[in-house]
Order: sequence, then structure tokens, then C-alpha cells
Amino acid sequence: MNTIFRKSMLSVAGLAFAGGVFAGPIAAHAATPVDAKPAAVAVQTAAPKPQGDQSHITLNDEQRTNAKAIIAATKKAGLPERAAVISIATSLQESKLENLGHLGDANDHDSLGLFQQRPTSGWGTPEQITNPEYSTTAFLKGLKQVDGWQDMPLTDAAQTVQVSAYPDAYAQWEQQATDLVAQHWNS
Repeated sequence: MNTIFRKSMLSVAGLAFAGGVFAGPIAAHAATPVDAKPAAVAVQTAAPKPQGDQSHITLNDEQRTNAKAIIAATKKAGLPERAAVISIATSLQESKLENLGHLGDANDHDSLGLFQQRPTSGWGTPEQITNPEYSTTAFLKGLKQVDGWQDMPLTDAAQTVQVSAYPDAYAQWEQQATDLVAQHWNS
């Protein structure tokens, strides 16, 4: 621990101690309400509301299977439903939940799979990236490295992992991703 930080922390601790010493006797003589009830504390239990206009596509069997594979990989990684929502929304934006191979000139560089991950950027081999469990696990590994991803807007969490040229595009898929996770999480 560096010296300046340690001294700052010790100063704060000293102030807290001194404040407690001076406030302690005063507080000890204060009248305690007889019918005191604990204060209510707000706890965020629901996911944030989707941002902006929402898009929706009708899924075919392959796309539904890929959504279920993302959910299964998220559960296997021990992560909550919110991680699956972020993952599915990201895949909806990147590939419409299609496990894309090399698309020639239509391809974004060498991007492949559900998340359009690039072998040349270190996401894995083409074979790995086109494996739904592997690509989801790779995405989730990146997501877990984002401080506060659980509480940030979906598009910010996804963009931090993906580094897209269209950073706000992920938000449009949040409702459909949320619905898919709600439908398949416990199935």
C-alpha cells in the first residue's frame, strides 16, 4: 500500500474515532424512542428498465437454440439472469442470434459466431468462437471484468466488452433478451 494512501486512510480513521469519542457521550444521553421501528431500506431487486426504442425479431429454431445455449453457459458460469440478458442482447445485435461463419466481404474483419468475436483479437480460434458455449463463456469472462456491470445500463456493459463502432445499439434488444431469459431460465 503506498504511503500517501495509508496516511490518508489513517487520518480518516482518526477522524472517525475522534468523532465517535465526542459524539458518544452525547448520544448516550439522548432519549431513545420507545416505539422505534427499523427504517425501510430500498433494495434494487429488478433489472433496470430498457433504454430507448426496442427492437424485436421473430426467432427461428436455430436462434431459439442459441438463446438457450447462452442461458445454459451463463448458468454453468454461476452468473445471474442479468448476465444472460446482457449476453443475449449482445448476440441479438451482433448476429441476430445466428452462429455466423466467415461472410467474405460482408464480414466485419474476421468476426465470427454469435458475438462476432475475432480470432485476431484474442477471442479464440474460429472453431472455438463458433461454439456457442465457448463464445458465451468468453463474452462472460470479459463481462465479469467490467466493474459494476450488474448495475450499469445494458448497452454500457455490452459495449465495454465488445468495443463496437455502434456503442448504443445493444440497448434496443434489452426487452426481447429479458423476455427470452424469463421464458427459458428455469426450463
